[in-house]
Amino acid sequence: MDEVKNLDADAVFAALSPAEAVAALRAALASEFDPADDIPRTITDISAGNMIFMPSEIGDWVGVKLAGVSVGNPERGLPRIMAQYLMYDSTTLELRTVIDGAALTTLRTPAVSVAAIEPALNRFTQPVNVMVFGAGPQGVGHADTIADVLDVEIADVTFVVRFPDQVTADVRDHGRVLEAQTAEVEAALRAADIIITATTASEPLFSADLVRPGAVVMACGSHDRHSRELPAELFTSALVVVEDLSTVLREGGDVVLAISDGTLDADSLVTMKQFSNGEVTADADQTVIFKGSGMSWEDLAVATKLVGKV
Repeated sequence: MDEVKNLDADAVFAALSPAEAVAALRAALASEFDPADDIPRTITDISAGNMIFMPSEIGDWVGVKLAGVSVGNPERGLPRIMAQYLMYDSTTLELRTVIDGAALTTLRTPAVSVAAIEPALNRFTQPVNVMVFGAGPQGVGHADTIADVLDVEIADVTFVVRFPDQVTADVRDHGRVLEAQTAEVEAALRAADIIITATTASEPLFSADLVRPGAVVMACGSHDRHSRELPAELFTSALVVVEDLSTVLREGGDVVLAISDGTLDADSLVTMKQFSNGEVTADADQTVIFKGSGMSWEDLAVATKLVGKV
C-alpha cells in the first residue's frame, strides 16, 4: 500500500488558488456528472453541536468529509468547524490522502458560490462594490475568491458584523468594517453590486428594497430549512440558482421559506449546472441569487484538483 499523503491547511492554500478551485467546480459541472446524483450528507446532532458525514464519488476518487460543528468553539478561541477529508481510490478503496477538512471547506465554499453564478459576473464592466455580511473565514474567503475571478477591479469591500471590536486585523486589511443595522450599512447596500451573506443568522439581515436591480447575491450561511439570511421579497423577480433541487428544498431555508411565503415559485429554480453551462441565462438588470448549503461532490471536485498538484 502506498504511503498516505497528509495535506495540512498551509499545503491546501499553497497548492490551489481560489480561481483554480472555481475552475475545478465548473469543470465538474460541465462533465457528465450531475449533482442530483450526489450522495446526500448526514447531519447528526450531538451535545456540542453536530457531526456531518459527507461522502461522494467522482471518477477515480471516493471522498469523505467528517466535520464537527461546535457552537461553543468561537468563545474558546477555536474554529467553529473541525474537519478531516479522506480520499480513497474508487476501485480498491485504499486511503490515499488526508486533507485538512476545515481548510478545504474554506477554499471550496466561496468557490461554489462563484462557480454557480460566474456567468452573471460578466455583466460587470466597471469597478464593483462588494458587501459581505459576516467576517469569518467564509466571508473573507468569498471576498478573496471574487477578487481572484473578476475581470474588473473591486472598488470597495465592506464587511458587516454585529461586534466590530472583535474583527481581526486581517479582515480590516481586506476592507472596511461596519456595525450591523446602521445608516452606513443601508447606504453601502444600495451601492453594492455583489452581496454575500455568510452568517449564522436565522432571520433576514436586511430589507429587500435596499438591493438594487441587477445585483448578484450569494447566500451560504446556513443548511437549516428553518433559517434564512435573505428577505422573502428579494426573490420576487430574481433568478434563483441552487446547487440541486432536492438539496435546497431539504436544507435551504432562504428558498424554502420564500416558497412558503409565496414570493418564489419552486418551478422557477435553476440549478448551478444549468446556469454554469449556459443552459439558462439572466437579463443584465435581473437580480441573481445563489443559495448554497454545501454538497459532498463539491469537496471532492476541489480535492481532486488539489491532489493533482501536490
